[in-house]
Amino acid sequence: MKLLLFSDVHCSQPAVERLLKLADEADVLVGAGDFGTMRRGTAETLLPFRDLEKPLVLVCGNGESDQELREAAPWDHAYVLHGSGVEIQGQAFFGLGGGIPVTPFGSWSFDLDETQAAEALAGCPQKAVLVVHSPPFGAVDVSSQGRHLGSQSIRQTGLRAFCCSAR
Repeated sequence: MKLLLFSDVHCSQPAVERLLKLADEADVLVGAGDFGTMRRGTAETLLPFRDLEKPLVLVCGNGESDQELREAAPWDHAYVLHGSGVEIQGQAFFGLGGGIPVTPFGSWSFDLDETQAAEALAGCPQKAVLVVHSPPFGAVDVSSQGRHLGSQSIRQTGLRAFCCSAR
């Protein structure tokens, strides 16, 4: 199975056009959040994916909620995962979106604390493709100040699953 992985499009139509061209080579497209910017533009950004005839697995970022993402991509081939999973072509996918742990960005940011994340990740099956917006603790999560910003809950879950992550 060939996956096209992407995240943090942030309303960029040139990025969407490039992804649509690359989609021809993929079996499944996997979007790991932040399709819009600060809770705006998600539906407009994702609209060009409507006519794809391939599965589209999506998790929200901290820039849109899971409900906003479901409303933006209501198509039969789009699977919005947030503490849930789907099987595609015999492969399990499980997703969790949002900023984890809680970000410092304020009220517009869709965030979960570690307890909420651990509860939502509890149902992740072994050998699932784990699709998350936030990175696991200790994996490409160091800030410019040298602090680890990743999630302990995602790290623990990722130890038993393959992890696709972006923030």
